[in-house]
Amino acid sequence: MTPEDHIDALLLHLAGGRVFPDVAPKGTARPFITYQAVGGAPLNFLSGDRPDKQPVRMQVNVWSERRAEASEIGMLVEDAMRSATELQVEVLTGRVATYDEETDLRGTMQDFSLFC
Repeated sequence: MTPEDHIDALLLHLAGGRVFPDVAPKGTARPFITYQAVGGAPLNFLSGDRPDKQPVRMQVNVWSERRAEASEIGMLVEDAMRSATELQVEVLTGRVATYDEETDLRGTMQDFSLFC
């Protein structure tokens, strides 16, 4: 399973199932969630073998027309991520409020570390 598969499975019950890697398709109903891998600290073995699992830093974004809704869903995202004990999720940042002038959407951004 890819890190993206894990995020989809964890968050699909939120935002009406509108969860997308990178960006939402144009015209997507609000609210919606986007996510992207933003780094991590790779494991390296002297043998050169690729590890079965890797730490991945994942940013999860919630977008809505209303600040309160974005914040509420952002809290639910954090709860869902924390509950994924099999992924050893670590919350790396608090939620950051954001605004996109082009779309007039309010959002939250938060980073998590997964081991998958």
